[in-house]
Amino acid sequence: MLTRAVETYLAVRRAAGFVLRDEGSYLKSFAAFSEARRQHYVSAKIAIEWAGLAQSRQQRARQLGMVIRFARYLRAEDERHEVPPAFFGQEKLPRPAPYILTPKQIQQLITAASHTRRPFCGATYSTLFALMACTGLRVSEPTHLRLDDITPDGLVIRRTKFQQRRSYVPLDDHVFVSLRRKRLSVDAVRSAFETAVKQAGLPPGPGGVRPTPRSLRHTFAVRALETCPDGRDAVTKHMLALSTYLGHSSVANTYWYLEAVPELMRDIADRAEQFAMARRV
Repeated sequence: MLTRAVETYLAVRRAAGFVLRDEGSYLKSFAAFSEARRQHYVSAKIAIEWAGLAQSRQQRARQLGMVIRFARYLRAEDERHEVPPAFFGQEKLPRPAPYILTPKQIQQLITAASHTRRPFCGATYSTLFALMACTGLRVSEPTHLRLDDITPDGLVIRRTKFQQRRSYVPLDDHVFVSLRRKRLSVDAVRSAFETAVKQAGLPPGPGGVRPTPRSLRHTFAVRALETCPDGRDAVTKHMLALSTYLGHSSVANTYWYLEAVPELMRDIADRAEQFAMARRV
């Protein structure tokens, strides 16, 4: 019964856009674990026992969290399913402070990426990093771009003089490709980014944080927040628009930047002080 319920649950969530690769295998393991004990409904005791087999506390919390979400789904129609408590604590660790690049550092990074022994690779990665810096895209998003995705109303790529890039285009026509005529992998992008960071001599951030490709996305988000107009309604609309653009599952993920970046917190404090002083006058 639980195995069938897992399949239905996964189908519903995947239809809503969730991939759930790891969660699917873990929930199937939990269902088999429960049914081996002749338990056909979610039991809090068995769920904690199953999750407790994981090696680390963080993994135990993560696996139990999967069961908790699954149990809530089932309990909506059948109260015989128990929703376990978060026995092992929070699933996620606090997010590390983001590395925010200055405009000069972004330029240094792009320049360093372009200086390679292979002109094609240099042009590919410098263009990719520049695109990510000015759009805030995740690494996987530009690497999946195809030529047909570039329209007059969106991205535009100029035709090169000798059409050098065309000779490298794979059969599936991705925009960013390697010398092997394959779509750039996330690992390849990370490796090229690390090389460019070293060549550009970018220093570690507070707490020893190192820049990663995701730093370009973080930087875009922070710069966008810095342009937020004054006024409660304007701020709300600005945050909602930015959260939608970035593809955040919750606007709370966008508000996180306000807590993570000291400059934004100082701006908030300054504006709050100005507001309070104006009320006193």
